[in-house]
Amino acid sequence: MATSKKPDKASVSGGIGASVRRVDGPAKVTGSARYASDIGVASPVHAYFHTSAIALGRITAIDEREARALPGVIDVMTWRNPPGRINILPLGAAQTTMQPLQSPNIRHDGEIVALVLAESYEVARDASHRLKVTYDRRSPTATFGDKGLIAEDAVKADPRFENSVVGDAAKAFAAAPIKIDQRYATPAQHHNPLELNTTVAQWDGDELTVHEPSQYMVGSQNALAGHLGIDPAKVRIVSRYVGGAFGCRGLGSRVPLIALAARQLQRPVKLVSTRDQGFTLSTYRAETRHRVQLAATRDGKITALIHDGEEVSSRPDSYKVGGTKMTARMYDIPNVASTVTIQHADRNTPGFMRAPPEVPYMFALESAVDELAYALNMDPVQLRRINDAQIEPIKKLPYSSRSLNQCFEAAAAAFGWNRRNPRAASTVDGDWQVGMGCASAIYESLIASSFVRVTLTATGATVEVAGHEIGTGAYTIYAQVAAERLGLRVEQIDVRLGDSRLPPAPVAGGSNNAASISNAVAVGCAMVRDRLAMAAVADAKSPLNGRDPKTLVLVGGALKAPDGPSETLAKALPRVGGVIEVLAGNEPKGTGPGSLAGLRNGRVELIGGMDGKEKIKAAFGAEFVEVRVHRRTREVRVSRMVGAFAAGRIVNPMTARSQLLGGMIWGISSALHEATEIDHRHARYTNDNLAEYLIPVNADVPDVEIIFVPETDTDVNPLGIKGVGELGGVGTNAAVCNAIYHATGVRIRELPVRIEQLLELEGRTGKT
Repeated sequence: MATSKKPDKASVSGGIGASVRRVDGPAKVTGSARYASDIGVASPVHAYFHTSAIALGRITAIDEREARALPGVIDVMTWRNPPGRINILPLGAAQTTMQPLQSPNIRHDGEIVALVLAESYEVARDASHRLKVTYDRRSPTATFGDKGLIAEDAVKADPRFENSVVGDAAKAFAAAPIKIDQRYATPAQHHNPLELNTTVAQWDGDELTVHEPSQYMVGSQNALAGHLGIDPAKVRIVSRYVGGAFGCRGLGSRVPLIALAARQLQRPVKLVSTRDQGFTLSTYRAETRHRVQLAATRDGKITALIHDGEEVSSRPDSYKVGGTKMTARMYDIPNVASTVTIQHADRNTPGFMRAPPEVPYMFALESAVDELAYALNMDPVQLRRINDAQIEPIKKLPYSSRSLNQCFEAAAAAFGWNRRNPRAASTVDGDWQVGMGCASAIYESLIASSFVRVTLTATGATVEVAGHEIGTGAYTIYAQVAAERLGLRVEQIDVRLGDSRLPPAPVAGGSNNAASISNAVAVGCAMVRDRLAMAAVADAKSPLNGRDPKTLVLVGGALKAPDGPSETLAKALPRVGGVIEVLAGNEPKGTGPGSLAGLRNGRVELIGGMDGKEKIKAAFGAEFVEVRVHRRTREVRVSRMVGAFAAGRIVNPMTARSQLLGGMIWGISSALHEATEIDHRHARYTNDNLAEYLIPVNADVPDVEIIFVPETDTDVNPLGIKGVGELGGVGTNAAVCNAIYHATGVRIRELPVRIEQLLELEGRTGKT
């Protein structure tokens, strides 16, 4: 069982920096928290999708007779009788441009062929299984190595994307005495959150309410309105809790279809899709291929990096991962060249999956850096120290803060790296070969504009924002920020999230929400304090009369002056009407004009990160892994891990530790378990279930130690929050593979690691 050593003592009343127990914890463990599938509506119609059994072709016939004959079946909707027309939106506003039931053409495995509607879920499912669909099949293109791939330059697909280029990398590489030129690969991976994709749609006249697990309620509200061609003000998205997100909770193609069906039937329609349908109706991590060329002087200074990446996408959609902007800026390298190529195949469109570009692209880079260290006969940690970059090499911008070396120092000491024998395949414990590996972690620090409503009374405060609780502790950290700024206890703060009718917030992606919404909460609380302070200093009867209002603070349920006098909220609030309610909008420095207004229309502007105009802003970490490889069976076990992370100001160490712990465990999964297997003949997923899609269980997860490296950075945002949601999973897969090499002398460059890879590669090299 994974443990995090030296956990902070839990608190129920602390502000920013305290380990506060989740305020929504009791609701979740007692079952009173309501997820989308828990929502009860009067007289619902149950929906079930029949999906395609081919990846490319055309429907020639559908025999619906047996399905329609079942008692309780209301309707069977196909492309011949769809519930309505779905407007196609650009890829940026939707997960895919491929909308279902708009034609008989099949463009990918698992595309929606029919929507069965019935009085119960069981009848709808039974009827779906009784449909007989005939296809005119065509030979599809599945993935890398198959005929029919169409290559597209990522720069041409998206003019906003730039290849990272500086100096003359080809010349520097050719002239260098030490070189690495290798190819790496990562597979398709699917999110598989615990909560299935669910949509409950209900109309009240011309107003639509949708209960849907969402990572971007305001964006989904506007996108759904665009799909349906109606006023966004007529659409409401409700998502109080989300049972895992990881990037797959955007507005899927199923949602407008269910909304149209509900409007046609004039009854609520409820869809709970199946686990296997989640593989084709939602996005996933695209498979990638990389060629990485590294060159260095004999003393370890890296002189050139050439990183060429390829990614698979669907036929019509040019979704790109584009992780070279991260790898190009990771180290102090004077000559860099990168390209990204999108390869179009007959697949559903991929999309964001936790740390979308960093996980696959950093695997390639951090594996290559480890290979370079062995070529130099140098400690891999020392090689990274030598090439640390306080100024990024592409645009020559400084980092707002970069504590990578401090992370390596802390993690190496806790891990016992100094006990490592530098020679590969040198440490044995009985039948097990033991190895140690490490890798860098990075995730860009982003922030966006956000609104928030703060209401203060004599007994407590309410914070309202259309934010998202995707399992990360959002209810808790916003309560902590408000408690600190309003001088209250956490239990006095009522945080309300999960409704598009609340003040707009940005997407819960890019690890930005803690920074974006927390800073907006702080602004709202400051506005509340200002109103109280101005009224108090102007009142001759107040003990604060005549004081400078800017010096007054809220603490301990009172408004206080720095020299001692104070006034309780019970006395201060009546002079402003007994209640203060403010609608605050925080527009971070560097956002374009109208970013708050754009947010209301579902347009989010994330700033900072690798695209900073004055400074590069990112969180960093160092991850160390010990593996044990059985010398006969080649079974690989991770025995322990240590991760040290510098992520600015940590709002809640308890919830942040949980996220980093989960990220590192997911990193084990990325290295040793996860891969969506694809039938190359038919372009279909063959392990679209939790029985065969491998993920770690308790026995696979070692003792994990999480270390926070203190870091102060108010350039990144006023509260100094960088975000940790995606940082922990970056680099772990490379650290595992680097440890496997140290244990066995066999280098694995294609994920996930399989026993047969170790056996085959050992056979080639003659290792035993």
